[in-house]
Amino acid sequence: MLSALFEHIPVMIMAVGSLVGIAASLLGTFLVLRKSSMLTDAISHSILLGIMVVWLLTRQTSGPLQIIGAGLSGVATVYLSEMLAKSQRVKYDAAIGLVFPALFAAGVLLTNLYARNVHIDADTVLLGEIGFVWLDTVEIRGLYVPESLLSMGFLTVINLLFVSLLFKELKLSTFDPALARALGFNPNLLFYPLLGLTSATAVAAFDAVGAILFIAFVIVPPSAAYLLTDRLWRVLLFSCTIAVASSISGYYLAVWLDVSIGGMMAVMTGVYFTFAFLFGPRYGLIAQEIRRKNQRLTNRSRALVVHLYNHERTSLQSEENVVQALKEHLVWNETKAKRTLLRSLDDHLVEREGETLYLTAKGRAVAQEILEPWRQNAALMTGADEIQ
Repeated sequence: MLSALFEHIPVMIMAVGSLVGIAASLLGTFLVLRKSSMLTDAISHSILLGIMVVWLLTRQTSGPLQIIGAGLSGVATVYLSEMLAKSQRVKYDAAIGLVFPALFAAGVLLTNLYARNVHIDADTVLLGEIGFVWLDTVEIRGLYVPESLLSMGFLTVINLLFVSLLFKELKLSTFDPALARALGFNPNLLFYPLLGLTSATAVAAFDAVGAILFIAFVIVPPSAAYLLTDRLWRVLLFSCTIAVASSISGYYLAVWLDVSIGGMMAVMTGVYFTFAFLFGPRYGLIAQEIRRKNQRLTNRSRALVVHLYNHERTSLQSEENVVQALKEHLVWNETKAKRTLLRSLDDHLVEREGETLYLTAKGRAVAQEILEPWRQNAALMTGADEIQ
């Protein structure tokens, strides 16, 4: 049964894509929340230099040494960027833009000089080909398991352990680094390992999916999840779910449309982000517009109860506290007046008898609550005038 599973090409492609997505999203969540997500782009390019240096020293194109070399080059990218920014000659974003192209160019130069005939090139690092992950296998007790499945499974477990065991520390250093320092904890002690793991995950993923899809998995699912919830553990859960869904739906759509599998997986992360951007329950564009409309309607209802309260039991009550006055005196059109009146009636702020409007006890209390600060200010101003 296991043999048939490992030989099932679509399952292996989707499994590798899902593992890359989970491993990337676990780390990407904290990078997005730290507003450092574009460091992933810098790291995913600069790791080529680390890969080439390790190959020149060991002649190994894969394995733990390559992961360590990539991790160190990623950390070096951030460290050099921070050192350059601390010089106060350039800003941090500009420093990143100066450092990672230089390291990437050095990696490309070393590749062209010393690795022309080796399976290491810039296109492989950037693009990859997830459709061929089933070809490179490792024999384990008679089972031929895709090498990418093993490497990404290992990195996914490592990243999950890192996030799970240091969840509180990561949460504190991400949301309140000043408090972390006040408590004697240096946020950089976790930031650099986070970047190191990001680099290691990138080099483990690049042969299968390439840096472009890896960057998409690091940034887009966490960003989409952040539009759906404010709870950190839910952001982690939702981002991993979106990454898996992108891998599965991206594969089937790519096969149906006969296009790049990795490219379609990246596209699907954007599709899910668009859905979250539009339909998210709290930060979604549509939800925010609905809340704004409700708030405007609520404000008009409050204006109505104040208007009725000011003219209640006065000689102008019969003229002002009628439906027609909403359009003539409050300058509301027919639609606004109708919607405001319906909302006020539904909220039991107002009662209607024919064309006449009366405040309920609740409506009167709301009006008094709104007017109380103005009355207090007026009393203070009157007292000040009397003292003078």
